[in-house]
Amino acid sequence: MADGSKKGWVVTFSGTGINLALGVLYSWSVISKSIPKEWGWTETQRALPYTIACLIFALMMVPAGKLQDRFGPRMVASVGGILTGLGLILASRFQDVTMYILGFGVLAGAGIGFGYASATPPAVKWFPPAKTGMIAGLVVAGFGLASVYIAPLVNFLIGKNGIQNTLMILGIAFMIVVVLFSQMLVNPPSAAPAAKSGTKAPLGAGDFTGMEVITTPVSYLLWLMFAFNAGAGLMVIGKLAKVVDVQAGYKAGFILVALLAIGNAGGRIIAGTASDKMGRIRVLQIFTLFQAVLMFLTPFIAHPILLIVFSVCIGMNYGSNLALFPSIVKDFYGLKNFGINYGVIFTSWGVGSLMALVAGMIYDKYHTFNYAFYISGALLIVTLLISLTVKKPVKKGAAA
Repeated sequence: MADGSKKGWVVTFSGTGINLALGVLYSWSVISKSIPKEWGWTETQRALPYTIACLIFALMMVPAGKLQDRFGPRMVASVGGILTGLGLILASRFQDVTMYILGFGVLAGAGIGFGYASATPPAVKWFPPAKTGMIAGLVVAGFGLASVYIAPLVNFLIGKNGIQNTLMILGIAFMIVVVLFSQMLVNPPSAAPAAKSGTKAPLGAGDFTGMEVITTPVSYLLWLMFAFNAGAGLMVIGKLAKVVDVQAGYKAGFILVALLAIGNAGGRIIAGTASDKMGRIRVLQIFTLFQAVLMFLTPFIAHPILLIVFSVCIGMNYGSNLALFPSIVKDFYGLKNFGINYGVIFTSWGVGSLMALVAGMIYDKYHTFNYAFYISGALLIVTLLISLTVKKPVKKGAAA
């Protein structure tokens, strides 16, 4: 195992920088609310590009994880930056929902998946196991923290230039930033890609392949837990600007999106670091219970100050998952195929994103988001119950 040298920290903060750019996904709440009425989009349609982007993002984590395991993170992350930029540029040329689904949803979603899949694995490989949670938390904190600057920036740019020109600016800028940061993503010498020598490195006693992961019953439990936990947070992130407008008549929802992002990033670092000391599952249970309580209480909150507090806390609880689940996967299934193994579990995050679409459909029918919050709260309780049964798998032929 490589130690945390200067190079390891360069890789870690380069991954954080990439995620700061790819976090443009979380600006959709502001973009969606700003879409002019004359475009004729329903609330359900306003959720579609974001939901499709989340699904494609999650699905791309599997092939992107496999590619970065084999060829290294630099090339895969660069492709991610290019695809994300092209997707935003394509969407900027149109006003109909179909082209936004193709540009923001499919192309940008795929790019985000390629970039995100390449940021965390090389960073954790430079550090010992006792720091896995902290390093994973730092890298993914960039993705959560992105809305702190992206939400107000997008709100400002839309006010000055309109949605279409704003997406063009973001597409060009983020393509350049991600490709540049990608050049600093390298694995430590002991974790160099097997493709360089043309042969496959042998698996360690505790290392699982992607196919072996899906044969372990606990992988399905982790998948469900991640889907339910992510769904609650993604629903709020995707609809927050509209929620605060409906419940409090507060028009500057982009401010709450930025505040939620602070909690989102902080939750990743806090949970990751705490899990190194207290254990992954125990910390997961604490954050999940807190999130469930918030989901049941949020429909009754109308005061802007309380909504600010709730937004930060919801973001913190959601963010904890993005540090805890990669750490759990690394602990359970080993480091050798971490990219594809986490990609397999991460597909559940995309399914969880459907809660934003469900919330939009519920609002279109009932003119309230309350039922969506109650459904999310119930699913979080299910996560708590499942977590009581989760145990580390033992690979066949390996010592327990």
